[in-house]
Amino acid sequence: MKKLFGALLFTIMITNNSCQEPYSNEDQISTIGPLTLIIHGGAGTILRQNMTTELENEYRDKLKEALNAGYAILDAGGSSRDAVIASIIIMEDSPLFNAGKGAVFTSEGKNEMDAAVMDGNTGMAGAVAGIKVIKNPILAAIEVMENSPHVMMSGKGAETFAIEQGLETADSAYFYTQHRYDQLLRAKSRDAATGLHNSFTDTKFGTVGAVALDKSGNIFAGTSTGGTTNKKWGRIGDAPIIGAGTYAENATCGISCTGAGEYFIRSVVAHDVAAIMRYTGKSVRDAAEEVVMKKLVGKNGEGGLIALDRKGNFALTFNTPGMYRGYINEKGRAKVMIYKDEE
Repeated sequence: MKKLFGALLFTIMITNNSCQEPYSNEDQISTIGPLTLIIHGGAGTILRQNMTTELENEYRDKLKEALNAGYAILDAGGSSRDAVIASIIIMEDSPLFNAGKGAVFTSEGKNEMDAAVMDGNTGMAGAVAGIKVIKNPILAAIEVMENSPHVMMSGKGAETFAIEQGLETADSAYFYTQHRYDQLLRAKSRDAATGLHNSFTDTKFGTVGAVALDKSGNIFAGTSTGGTTNKKWGRIGDAPIIGAGTYAENATCGISCTGAGEYFIRSVVAHDVAAIMRYTGKSVRDAAEEVVMKKLVGKNGEGGLIALDRKGNFALTFNTPGMYRGYINEKGRAKVMIYKDEE
């Protein structure tokens, strides 16, 4: 009798435990959407009256170039990983964006860059922070994910590892742009006049990011940034922090953020969007709206994000006057936008 009762109890326990299984990738949406790539080049006070026609065209052309390069990989049957990397490298290599070549200057007159990637299929992630000599920080993040047991590396150690993996380096002259250096001088002048230090005075958060959906239904997200102008004390923002500025899981969505990093870190913005989708069943667009337009606004947090789910639905959501952004889900049909009133 005792043995029978014990067996019955064990069966009941197993049955109950099976009902409490954690949410996993087996619960993913069965329907896979069209090949899709979304990108951003930073959010902030981006106004038509402050933009020349020539400069606006440069931004639009570069965003389209990034979209077309990434989509060509998807269209050829390539992975979302490779599409994201191709798109971000184009933006890192352009002085237009605050990442790689166009990275802003720290208070010491240096360029310190952060980047992160996450694979929505495997849950693997990699990030680097505070690196100065790697030409394409997004590639360093990939190396951390794929060729180390770690998720995040920083500073000299991250650089040493990246160089050991064969990544291309660049000296300080490569990252120097007069436009960014002038921004630093203006920020220092404001600090001197007010007696305060505020690394957000530039009011433009030039992080770049991309999220892609490939033919296998896998989502991949990446983010790269130079941080904030005039940053001090080794400050690190949200971009390289998994769950804050970068996140991906096939079951919900992939996300890349841009904005005042401290707010995004404290609110765990990227993961919050995915969590709202998971636990409430809200769409990717509604989840992004709740986080960016309600939660962040309620905390005076400025910025935006891009998010993409497995059905190909996406959100390009921001609470600032503008965000460099775009999407492509059909060959030859890249769509780019800058201002608030563009759809």
